[in-house]
Amino acid sequence: MKFLLLSLLITQATLAQTTEPVSFTTVEGIELGGTLTRPQNLSCPVPVVLMIAGSGPTDRNCNSGTQLQSNAYAMLADSLSRLGVAMLRYDKRGSGTNIPAVVQRLKTEDHRFDFYVNDAVGFARILQADKRFSKVVIAGHSEGSLVGMLVARQTNANGFVSLAGAGRTIAEILKVQLGRGQSPDSQQYINVRLDSLREGQRVQSVTPGLMQIMNPRMQPAMISWMKYDPAIEIAQFKGPVLILQGKRDLQVAASEAELLKKARPDA
Repeated sequence: MKFLLLSLLITQATLAQTTEPVSFTTVEGIELGGTLTRPQNLSCPVPVVLMIAGSGPTDRNCNSGTQLQSNAYAMLADSLSRLGVAMLRYDKRGSGTNIPAVVQRLKTEDHRFDFYVNDAVGFARILQADKRFSKVVIAGHSEGSLVGMLVARQTNANGFVSLAGAGRTIAEILKVQLGRGQSPDSQQYINVRLDSLREGQRVQSVTPGLMQIMNPRMQPAMISWMKYDPAIEIAQFKGPVLILQGKRDLQVAASEAELLKKARPDA
């Protein structure tokens, strides 16, 4: 027992961590800031995880304004570092430190889902070129799961981790979320408009209750997002896959993870 305790103490001391800033500049000239957390005093290269945040203005620490202050990504980085794994997390465009620049330079109607993918690819390439890292694994949370699938395939990453990721298109998910408590006629109204967007057709008439999702200025971004099916994308990545899902998640059902597993039986 004393030997085991001593070994644990030595491991904790050996795997002390250090942090450093990492940034990527988008094609629009917007600097996206990130934080690299890695084990300190290790002479050999270590694996590194690129963490891609979930939907909304979620920053590198998994915080979003005053409504969400979880620090979940920061805590994950701390835990991984103690286990000998580095992690890079960053403020995706429209979150954290880059909000003023995004608001100033980019119009809502010009945004596309692929921008998130291109930004994450940029960070992944930085890690792949860094000799301190033996493997680069892409991890995506929520909306970031779909982003991560695309990034992992484009960069030929060493692995991919889905954290509470959807197994269906965002159009199908919104049908369920927006249709809760609605009458059959209202459900049909919602479904027709979501199907139109998925087919690349803009919606002309939208009720006030749907403006947050189907605002005319946001429709091009929604169309660009709806064209991706996670079940198809995860199957196209040939590297190792890990699917994680909480059974008590209030937003993402365990059935979503099962759909991903069906698409990638070896995950």
